[in-house]
Amino acid sequence: MAAKASTLPVSIFLFFLLLASGGIFEAANAQRTWCIPKPSSDQPTLLANIDFACSHVDCSIFQKSGPCFHPDNLMNHASIAMNLYYQAMGRNWWNCDFNKSGLIVLSDPSNIRHQSTRTLNVLLSYKH
Repeated sequence: MAAKASTLPVSIFLFFLLLASGGIFEAANAQRTWCIPKPSSDQPTLLANIDFACSHVDCSIFQKSGPCFHPDNLMNHASIAMNLYYQAMGRNWWNCDFNKSGLIVLSDPSNIRHQSTRTLNVLLSYKH
């Protein structure tokens, strides 16, 4: 019991040292992240997010002739636009805020496009 009690202050000191050095935050930022709209986002919000993001980054990738045009829906296009903006601006949490309608995820959302449309619709209609 005495050994555990004596290591606790050392552990706390090391934790705060790591925190002060930014080590925890650097490790979190090193992980690959994406920005997508919250599934509960309505159409006006999605349109506003697309307009804002595309005024800062090139969104031609989801235009009719672009490789990411399909599926042709607002949720897909907003997801691409918001993520392009988030990636271009440095992947900071505030670059995915979009008036509280953005969501940072750890799984690549482009993988979802390879699933059936029915599964995609179920996922996108989920509300928190």
